[in-house]
Amino acid sequence: MKYFPIFLDARHIKALVIGGGEVAARKIELLLKSTKDITIMTEQLGPSVHRLIKENDLTWLTHPYQPGHMSGMTLVIAATDNAQVNQAVQQEASQHNLLVNVVDQPELCSYITPAIIDRDPMLVAISSSGSAPVLVRMLREQIERSMPKAYGKLAEFSFKFRDHVKARIKGVSNRRSFWEGTLRGNIGNNILNGKVTEAEQQLIASLKTEVPPAEGNITFIHTMTGNPDGLTLAAHRALQFADAVFYDHQVNEEFLEYVRRDAEKYPQQIESNISVNYQHAIELAESGHKVIYFLDGYEPLPPNQALTQSAVNKITYVCGS
Repeated sequence: MKYFPIFLDARHIKALVIGGGEVAARKIELLLKSTKDITIMTEQLGPSVHRLIKENDLTWLTHPYQPGHMSGMTLVIAATDNAQVNQAVQQEASQHNLLVNVVDQPELCSYITPAIIDRDPMLVAISSSGSAPVLVRMLREQIERSMPKAYGKLAEFSFKFRDHVKARIKGVSNRRSFWEGTLRGNIGNNILNGKVTEAEQQLIASLKTEVPPAEGNITFIHTMTGNPDGLTLAAHRALQFADAVFYDHQVNEEFLEYVRRDAEKYPQQIESNISVNYQHAIELAESGHKVIYFLDGYEPLPPNQALTQSAVNKITYVCGS
């Protein structure tokens, strides 16, 4: 990756914006979603920046860029149309080891601002590393259509009851399964439809009943042509909830990008010791883990005579692409 994705804690942001035009205004508006600890350095104010300063009681240094004002800042934005000023801002910020963004000059930036879908506290950030802004806009439009405005309420609801669920339901896999069923089911629909009180009552009632432990399973995914774009919906769903993933050196490792980020990964030399590799995956499944086993091409693994019938019942084969 050319850029490392990261979210900054708004409580620790102290921003300096150099510039007073419309470009600066857009940057200030974005910062205001997280913090009002913003200082603007510019001699000339456009109407938008003037309004933002007045409405939000922001600090205004009423002179052109001058060095010596970056102490205590955490990030700096240069939004001027003067290349020499922008270069000087970048150099000073770098000397202070500060995050710096120079508008429309990515070669001077230590960070860039992604496209954002805001369903506070749920945020989706999209970037093409500056290479294809039109493609980013197209993708953003697709995601916007699939994320109702009330998605933020789902996040707030989950946070409110997180500790209750953690105390009642033991095991990460069990809690993950519980939350999936909760947010996809009637409780989630009630939240999206504004029936939050009813949803809370339903959740409290569900926690009073005995929650069965999560069942493990193993899903063998045939990678077939080796193209991750061909993953079926069933395969995508299994990958998002995997606890462990097995794959051999013949499998296109791009498939691993679709697996849940904190799943355990087990690279295999499958030809030399197929029975042991197969058995390890089954043992994980029998202990309650959801396991993915990527198979290169179309051929399934040969039968393992040592498997119990209960282990065989945990196996699912999925055509991946």
